[in-house]
Amino acid sequence: MSTPKQRVVVVCPGRGTYNAPEWGYLKRHHADKSALLESFDDYRRQHQQPTLTELDEEKAYSLKLHSRGDHASGLIYACAYADFLDIDQDRYEIVAVTGNSMGWYISLAIAGALDAQNGLHLVNTMGGLMQERLIGGQLLIPWVDDDWRPDWDARARYLALADEICKSGEGQAYLSIDLGGMMVFGADTPGMAALNRGLPKKDHFPMRLLNHAAFHTPLQEPVRAMAKEALGPALFGRPEIPLIDGRGHIWSPWSTDHKALWDYTLSHQLTQPYDFSAALRVAVREFAPDKLIILGPGTTLGGAVAQSLILSNWQDLDSKAAFKQRQEDNALIVSMGMPEQRPIVLRQ
Repeated sequence: MSTPKQRVVVVCPGRGTYNAPEWGYLKRHHADKSALLESFDDYRRQHQQPTLTELDEEKAYSLKLHSRGDHASGLIYACAYADFLDIDQDRYEIVAVTGNSMGWYISLAIAGALDAQNGLHLVNTMGGLMQERLIGGQLLIPWVDDDWRPDWDARARYLALADEICKSGEGQAYLSIDLGGMMVFGADTPGMAALNRGLPKKDHFPMRLLNHAAFHTPLQEPVRAMAKEALGPALFGRPEIPLIDGRGHIWSPWSTDHKALWDYTLSHQLTQPYDFSAALRVAVREFAPDKLIILGPGTTLGGAVAQSLILSNWQDLDSKAAFKQRQEDNALIVSMGMPEQRPIVLRQ
């Protein structure tokens, strides 16, 4: 008698996940996908850009070079898409796909709403537009305590600070991403300075995210207009797997309007806050997965996923300690960017 498949939600990473430890990720894990990677490299050559192979293997890792939007986006997309192909779908049934920020673009390709090449075209175009304009920046700050329990008063203070900065005319500052126990704020230069002054200092927070624009805020209105002109709705189709966006909305294979999906991706998703916590809450409550698989590269998204599950009180998780015990008993989250976890989900 065959073993039933485990139900899994696939989570796609966003910007900032390809760093020095990830250099060579494609070469280490995906040398068997030469045809796919060569097609991606051909695309980059046609756009007079360093190929992903060159960035991953030949050009020594440089934060200034590799973290640029027009390079990081393609690298992260290729790593994540190739990781997805390695999941053993004889053992795992993928019931939904979601992602964080730029991970939404990757999710579109993973779920089949874009083919592999159009997925690269989307991330490369958006990464290029963001790098070209580089409007504003982002700051990251935790709002949970050391055991990942929510501090609702702290959250309210941080949101009030951003609101006051806008109302005072001192600058523009907005919530950009609800990232589990972290809040990411997007702001213009004066707004960034005001946030830095007003947010509490602890360890290395608030943290400025290098080469990140003020994604998911009204500051991206100029990019929205350019993106819609550069990328038409014909690129998009219906997903083959349910997609969960940055509002927690489910795009179904049976009812998705591809033009509405295009419009969300290049309008709301660019200029309004991205609620990754809501996406995870919907993923577990609506699809009841046995596991969540986080695609590589990088290992930084695991904490935000775990914190989102705690905020949802999924399976009675209420703290970091409870989550760690759950992971030891029977891993709920598998991160393909972690060498010790990767083999759990690979084809056998």
